[in-house]
Amino acid sequence: MGWKYQAGLGLIGTFVFIWVTSAEITQKIFLEYKQPFAITYLGVSLMVIYLPIALFKDLIYSLMNRDSSKNLYDDSPLLGSPNGLQVPLKINEMHDSAAGAVKTCVVTDLELSENQEVWPLKFKNLEDEFHMFGEIRQLSSVEIAKCSVYLAPIWFLTEYLSNSALANTSVASTTVLTSTSGLFTLFFGAVLGQESVNVAKVIAVCISMTGVAMTTIGKTWAPDEMLSAAETKKHAIIGDVFGLLSAVLYGLFTVLLKKSAGSEGDKVDMQKFFGYIGLFALLFLWWLVWPLNAVGIEPQFKFPHSTSVGEVVLLNGILGSVISDYLWALSVVWTTPLVATLGMSLTIPLAMVADIVVHGRHYSPIYIIGCVQVFAGFVIANIPDKFSCRGEN
Repeated sequence: MGWKYQAGLGLIGTFVFIWVTSAEITQKIFLEYKQPFAITYLGVSLMVIYLPIALFKDLIYSLMNRDSSKNLYDDSPLLGSPNGLQVPLKINEMHDSAAGAVKTCVVTDLELSENQEVWPLKFKNLEDEFHMFGEIRQLSSVEIAKCSVYLAPIWFLTEYLSNSALANTSVASTTVLTSTSGLFTLFFGAVLGQESVNVAKVIAVCISMTGVAMTTIGKTWAPDEMLSAAETKKHAIIGDVFGLLSAVLYGLFTVLLKKSAGSEGDKVDMQKFFGYIGLFALLFLWWLVWPLNAVGIEPQFKFPHSTSVGEVVLLNGILGSVISDYLWALSVVWTTPLVATLGMSLTIPLAMVADIVVHGRHYSPIYIIGCVQVFAGFVIANIPDKFSCRGEN
């Protein structure tokens, strides 16, 4: 568990960098192609490419296991004998003829009790290993597909709300609101038994949420903002609502993912899991564009007006969904839901730097202090889990 936990922290850092990069690209795309649903549908559906990868991986494993089993059978004096069974009774016992060897194959209970110099059971350790592995049963493909069926709509809505928030507000503001998912993760995790609530975690969440509140209160402005004050405020409110709803679903999905995958992610093949989510979204969620358009949330659907825009949308879907979401899911199952969601808070300072570089945006001191508190909350949340991992090792 120790190396997985540390690797999970590294994946969180990688995810944060990729997510902020993808968010900046998404905002650039919205200048030419403002279609949150189309971008979400493409990104989530692209994860179906994990299915053939997982099937190919299973095929390779099965061939390797078959070869190893064949070698085990050929090399074993117990399984490889012509008679199918060879149980020598004494180590020093020698046979001068084939008849004598055949004679000794007839074993009685009395002989077994009298002759204690028998070969050790060479396969006892293997049996123990099978028993040990049997305690953590990996879900079958059908069971993984069933889990994906009820989690796919939650993940799709989470991604759609996040993209809709990006369409109406800045990357930094979207990351601030998405980072409140730590609070909802702690709540859902405690209710569903996936998070143990202790003082350190409560303090970490409080510090992180205080930092999020400070970044919300803090002022930001950019010279490239073209909207009037009233339009900017209207768009910001819509973006804030979408971002907050996305945070709630992030917290719920994170806890349900951890519950399905097991304590260290050993129960579920994550490639199959996200592959089935992509397949489900591709086949059954395309129709949502019409009711969203009917209620005025989504603009009228249209395809990209140029090949270059379409290529950028496709590449961003691979970067921001296929790669980023998979790394984030691994970080969830290798660490804890709370640590992973609080790790998303690290997108706030990185998004702030990105907005300064890309848009020339300025931030007030309160906003900067809030970013520091968000990072402090992430560090504090890791303290109890890191010590518990060391204790287990």
